[in-house]
Amino acid sequence: MILPQSYAAAVFLMFLCAIAWGSWANTYKLTAKWRFELYYFDWVFGALLVAVILALTAGSLGYDGFSFLDDIQIAGKRAWLFGFLAGVIFNLGNMFLMASLAVAGMAVAFPVTLGISIVVGTVVNFAVHRSGAVTFLLLGSGLLVGALVAAVMAYRHLLILRHEEIARAGKAKSTRRPASWKAIVLAAVGGVLLGSFAPLLEGARAGEIGIGPYSLAVLFAVGVTASTLMFNLFFMNLPVEGEPLEIPHYFLGAWKNHLWGLAGGALWSAGLVAAFVASAAPEQVRPGPSLLNALSQSAALLAAAWGLVLWKELRGADGRVKVLEALALLLFAGGVGLLAVAPLFAAK
Repeated sequence: MILPQSYAAAVFLMFLCAIAWGSWANTYKLTAKWRFELYYFDWVFGALLVAVILALTAGSLGYDGFSFLDDIQIAGKRAWLFGFLAGVIFNLGNMFLMASLAVAGMAVAFPVTLGISIVVGTVVNFAVHRSGAVTFLLLGSGLLVGALVAAVMAYRHLLILRHEEIARAGKAKSTRRPASWKAIVLAAVGGVLLGSFAPLLEGARAGEIGIGPYSLAVLFAVGVTASTLMFNLFFMNLPVEGEPLEIPHYFLGAWKNHLWGLAGGALWSAGLVAAFVASAAPEQVRPGPSLLNALSQSAALLAAAWGLVLWKELRGADGRVKVLEALALLLFAGGVGLLAVAPLFAAK
């Protein structure tokens, strides 16, 4: 299999990962009024397809002659199970992220969901490994919590401003102010799930019969794909917005919407493989966990930037909303930075 043989190549893969994970949701936005539940079917197909293609090409080439199929056969069944289950847990968390995105947009869903996932992941990692400087972990987590509070306040105030604008135009159906809790609860549930599956990935890669990066990506994508029908039927029957959906609605979508869904899954999957491969680079050229974490977690900032700049998700906002959103992003960046450097200051 092909693995990065230089520090620069490994870092470059992590940059690609951050760009892919921070950008794939744009394909959903490009589908306009296509429901996220229907988009998601195409998304998982695209994710699985790219994971398999990369495993059969880059995962089966290289000077060592060790192929994807060899890796799958040698890896223990426990590693298979852990990789599959990690994909299942991720998938449910990602669907809650998608539901929050559909309600509130990228600038709210990504920072809140991924901010919570980082805090949860930090707690889980410390409980398992007792690694990292506690002071930096607490400060970093505190900044992320502050970022979440600022983002929620900005979103709530923006909803109020938009409701008042509609009311002044005489188009409001009710005088009751809109509630922001739905998007935030969806994001919070997604964040807890997305922050909890990392130990399963570690278990899948551990030991002499641990699974390699390309095979792990395939098993992870299989877990995502296999669990989608069950999870998605839940969201289709109890939608966060709009009327309940049935499977035939999927086949009524425009071909462009299906292509955007496939592209979104493919982009995310390419980022997944890049992250797994970078973290599996030879030890002498592998970036430290601080840099790997900082680059992967910066995807939330990129996604929020897309939402603000490309999709104008703060339209109608006043100065208060803009200040709160800017504060949220600054606190998020600061929190990620402190958590990234925490391992460097851990007690020896």
